[in-house]
Amino acid sequence: MTVAHDITENADIAAAMLDMGAAARAAARELAQATSADKDAAIHGAAAAIRERSGDILAANVKDVTAAEQKGTSGALLDRLALDDKRIEAMARGLEEVAALPDPVGTVLAEWERPNGLKISRVRVPLGVIGVIYESRPNVTADAGGLCLKAGNAAILRGGSDTFYTSSVILECLQHGLAAAGLPVTCLQAPATTDRAAVGAMLAMSEFIDVIVPRGGKSLVERVQAEARMPMFAHLEGICHTYVHEGARPDMARSIVLNAKMRRTGICGATETVLIDRSVAPEMLIPIVDDLANAGCEVRGDDEAQGIDARIAAATEDDWNTEYLDSIVSVKVVDGVDGAIDHINTYGSNHTDAIVTDDDAAAARFLDRVDSGIVMHNTSTQFADGGEFGMGAEIGISTGRLHARGPVGAEQLTTYKYVVRGAGQLRP
Repeated sequence: MTVAHDITENADIAAAMLDMGAAARAAARELAQATSADKDAAIHGAAAAIRERSGDILAANVKDVTAAEQKGTSGALLDRLALDDKRIEAMARGLEEVAALPDPVGTVLAEWERPNGLKISRVRVPLGVIGVIYESRPNVTADAGGLCLKAGNAAILRGGSDTFYTSSVILECLQHGLAAAGLPVTCLQAPATTDRAAVGAMLAMSEFIDVIVPRGGKSLVERVQAEARMPMFAHLEGICHTYVHEGARPDMARSIVLNAKMRRTGICGATETVLIDRSVAPEMLIPIVDDLANAGCEVRGDDEAQGIDARIAAATEDDWNTEYLDSIVSVKVVDGVDGAIDHINTYGSNHTDAIVTDDDAAAARFLDRVDSGIVMHNTSTQFADGGEFGMGAEIGISTGRLHARGPVGAEQLTTYKYVVRGAGQLRP
């Protein structure tokens, strides 16, 4: 079922990618005119195929995980790569949730009439062709494919070499849904190669790809920023913070910090730095470190934190800039809410930051002044996820400021056009 351009080591990868881009552009024009029912049928068909082929997906995933283990991949990254029955069911269910969302295409955002009788409306339309480059997490294939279809976009999905076999089977399931719904299977394609030259070719295909979405490590994002000839949704590092304010309830602070760091250490919404108010650090820091240490987390901190708890290792300046994606966390004692805000705005990645407090004024100041795509009050940063936001899934967390910010769902994968209706008016 998979439609992919067969690229061998000796083939012209650039030419094959251009063929893929041309096919995607043609498919995007057809998909833009598809009915909501047809798009939803394709997504439901893909979900059904994922369930039916769960054994094939798991077998492919074993190949990917085994190869990653042989390369010495860290435990946290292996967790991002590995699938089981529960995660496969979550993929299928996520697709069904996307299908259940309102169709953003055709939504009238605003309309008005001018004094001369012209009637003007602003209407949502698909972006066109979206290129997605991602690493480590094969579920992104399903999430990105489903969201792009819902918003009427064709997509070229370039997963990392570590997910190649798993993502290939998931793509077959997505294309099965497209075919069953009578839509072009070339709406969703992937290069049939692990050669990184395919990424370079994608970044040069501005005539076919309208926006590029990098979802991976810092080096990938930096490469896309340097080479892309089309706009991008930046998904930078998740250097997320949880700030324990002096008005926090101790039990709530402990449970939130532990969940925010240790529920899944390898996701971009995991807290990497815990900030704690100087006025309560002597009482609250030791129980928080107890919880983290008992869960197997290494804690690094500044001099003041080390003075409170001898188990805390010395942090360096680099620790405040590090996305560990592992069972490591940095701790810093700060002087009140403004100290926390200053630290986050200096070292954060504009991803997700949280405050724990029962002081509504302090919470309001934090939420207003922290310059991140997602700011939270009294909850875990691990909720930084499009599915948890009711979007069904996400194509990534945009840390930029233009077009989309925070979780990128179907609505964020659209743009708009102006529709003007007249009755013979001429401009004087």
